[in-house]
Amino acid sequence: MADPTPKPEELAQVDHKPGFEDWMDTKPEFRPGMYLHAVKKESLEGVGAPNPRDWNPTDHDWKLPADWKGIVREGIKERLRRFRTFKLFMDICVRCGACADKCHFFIGSGDPKNMPVLRAELLRSVYRGEFKTAGKILGKLAGGRKLTEEVIKEWFYYYFQCTECRRCSVYCPYGIDTAEITIMARELLNLLGCQVDWIGTPVNNCFHTGNHLGLKPHTYKENIEYLLDDIEEYVGIRIEPTFNRKGAEILFITPSGDVFADPGIFTLMGYLMIFEHIGLDYTWSTYASEGGNFGFFTSHEMMKRLNAKMYAEAKRLGVKWILGGECGHMWRVVHQYMDTMNGPADFLETPVNPITGTVFEHAASTKMVHISEFTADLIRHGKLKLDPSRNDHLIVTFHDSCNTSRGMGLLEEPRYVIKNVCNNFYDMPPQTIRENTFCCGSGAGLNAGENMEMRMRGGLPRANAVKYVHERYGVNTLACVCAIDRAALPTSMDYWLGPGTIRVTGVSELVANALIMEGEKPRRYNLRGEDVNELREEVGLPPIDFPPEEDEEAEGEAS
Repeated sequence: MADPTPKPEELAQVDHKPGFEDWMDTKPEFRPGMYLHAVKKESLEGVGAPNPRDWNPTDHDWKLPADWKGIVREGIKERLRRFRTFKLFMDICVRCGACADKCHFFIGSGDPKNMPVLRAELLRSVYRGEFKTAGKILGKLAGGRKLTEEVIKEWFYYYFQCTECRRCSVYCPYGIDTAEITIMARELLNLLGCQVDWIGTPVNNCFHTGNHLGLKPHTYKENIEYLLDDIEEYVGIRIEPTFNRKGAEILFITPSGDVFADPGIFTLMGYLMIFEHIGLDYTWSTYASEGGNFGFFTSHEMMKRLNAKMYAEAKRLGVKWILGGECGHMWRVVHQYMDTMNGPADFLETPVNPITGTVFEHAASTKMVHISEFTADLIRHGKLKLDPSRNDHLIVTFHDSCNTSRGMGLLEEPRYVIKNVCNNFYDMPPQTIRENTFCCGSGAGLNAGENMEMRMRGGLPRANAVKYVHERYGVNTLACVCAIDRAALPTSMDYWLGPGTIRVTGVSELVANALIMEGEKPRRYNLRGEDVNELREEVGLPPIDFPPEEDEEAEGEAS
């Protein structure tokens, strides 16, 4: 079957002029490439979610519950009671439009309903029409409308065209977090069983097996062991990590995408090498084997259930604290929600770096530290032996992942690490990074295959910023600290800039390639198994004078 995604030159022709038809009178068009598949019945049943059934977004009948209107009204009412921010955000927006052109999906599609102000209005108008006197009486004149099946379909279409990245909130003069409105709308949809498969099925897998792929403990362990073989082949060091070891000082948890997916696996190899280099006392868990929290894209309750597994495993293993890998929504959940959701984790200790003695006081309640913070601290104290010239064939820029940058303020630590392991680093334009960063276009559970046109439209602003530094500085590498970014950005970069133009990497992969390990053999290959001299030749650098490989083999046999 032919790929329905338009060519880049077609997709780049975006008309941002709104039509003359009233937005309340327009309906979404469920065409291939622009919507996500419905969740499987068994995935909803697996977690006890409402209204499991077989259905399709293109069907006329979505098989909603008999009292679906009452369910949604009661759901709104309950959330207005529970969440003060939701009530506030429903009432204070003056529709000034400051956020209108800040959403990557509006920039890439030109669809007015992807303006954050109007996307929020999809729910806010029902709030007015169902709960406010003026809206009940005057209807559309007061910005209100009633619940209909068409409204539910519209919610499904557009609230799954929001990556909850919060870029719009940076520019709102009232501080409205439109992502919170998306979260509430998705919760309401979930009450009707209107979930998407790329969220619902990972949630079910995480709940039952500990990771979003549904990998069993032995498979998870074996996948990591395959990567140990690669490290031994390319670096000459045999690493023997432990799994489910009680009494370890630290529990390490990373997104499962790092265990099985290219290029995430190279990031995981980086973790292993860093920990081996410093002699860290840590263990992996084959049960809490997913840092990413897909419940965050479903409901507060599901987010809480999935976050709890990490802390339950930390308690079972008797570790002191938790070190987390390069993940986005894992860290937004921990940093923004943990304290009031599952915490504080008083059975753990305030994290202390056992190598440097640094006390991570900001993690005194959550007891979790991000690998970028940890690695930056190691470098600052001179605990890593590094040769940044090993990465000289890479000209690097950094993508601030939405959840780690806007969600937890992790802005400088990854850059500090990169600048210490790479000699060639260039930031993208200021309005596209740090708190203003553009999203990858595929977060919040949108990284599926069936919605490729929507993803590429959402990825256009980030791709344009990368294109700028590529053309100006020759940037050929895009680093990030998020598993979804590592999975989504290669497709986006290949689509918008051309196949093979930009490689996407985790920061820990860059560290490991620059790491000088005791007993290592000549590093003629990087962690991807690529010949370093061939890569250097591609960018016009002189080759490194490695000894012949047969000499290395003879030396190894002698030792």
